[in-house]
Order: sequence, then C-alpha cells, then structure tokens
Amino acid sequence: MTDKTALRAIARAARAAFVAAPHPPIRVDARFVALLSSGLVVASYVPIGAEADPGPLEQAARDAGCTLALPHVVDRATPLRFLHWEQDATLVAGPFGLRQPGDAVVEVAPDIVLTPLVAFDRRLNRLGQGAGHYDRAFAAFPAARRIGVAWSAQMLDTIPTDPWDAPLDAIATDCDWITA
Repeated sequence: MTDKTALRAIARAARAAFVAAPHPPIRVDARFVALLSSGLVVASYVPIGAEADPGPLEQAARDAGCTLALPHVVDRATPLRFLHWEQDATLVAGPFGLRQPGDAVVEVAPDIVLTPLVAFDRRLNRLGQGAGHYDRAFAAFPAARRIGVAWSAQMLDTIPTDPWDAPLDAIATDCDWITA
C-alpha cells in the first residue's frame, strides 16, 4: 500500500488502540542522552490526542542543561517557528488543537527536533499529519538532528517517500531506539 492517506488512517487506528490500554512511556535511551549537552536547543511538542508524549525525553534534555522550545503554528501554509519554552510557561490555543507559546516568545534555532509521528518504518522514514510543517522545518534547519517520537504500534513495514521527505536520524518509542 502506498497511499499516504490510507496509511495515516491505519496508523492512527493502531495508535488509538495502543493508548487505550496500559502502556509504558517513551523510553529514554542512553544514545539519546549522549546527544545532549548544556546549551543545546531541543524542540519538542505538546502531544495531541493519542500522540506519544515526549515528556521523558524533555526531562532528559532539562537534566542535561538544554534549552527547550515548542513549535508555533499559524496556519497550514505558514512555516512553523520554534519558540523558547519553560516547563511551567502558559501556553495558548493554536490551530489544529495545538497548545503552543504565544507569538511574543523568543524564537530559537533547534539543535535537536523531537517530531511527532503518525507512522514510521525501520528505514527512518516518517509519516506526519500531511501539512508539511516538519518537512519545511527540517529544510530550514538542516543541521538539526531529527528524532521521531512514536508508540511502537505506529511502525509500518514501509512508508512511501516523496522528494521533500527528510528521513529521521533516530526514532524513540516505548520499547526501542531506532537508528540506521
């Protein structure tokens, strides 16, 4: 199957079924911790619905002295920006059900981008929501490490790719750390 819309539906159903039952949190692998150092900017996200919660990875980044950021989305067409984020800072409602920092928060350039996934494969290909926000962000910050965050149930055999699809550097799940 190569239809991304159909694959999204399959992966979303698997994700919803997975989170409906008790499950472990996203695993913090020693290889992730080894990437962290004081002063690095780690962009994370606030999960929506059944998305995997990057909280354990965020805590590892905080413990290492990293600065955290969250995406700020205006609409489907406008590229997302990464804005500085303190753990207890007030978030505002954004489009698509997002919780995000307000417009006036300082924009930062990420060194690591924790990316929510709809689906992934072992070749580090990802399937997102379909708006291209992270594809454009990866192009804007080509040196940033791209780390997908997903439940193990979201893995598919193959994700079809388009020329603009940047592969991930790693994927963190509840049971694995996947790299090339």
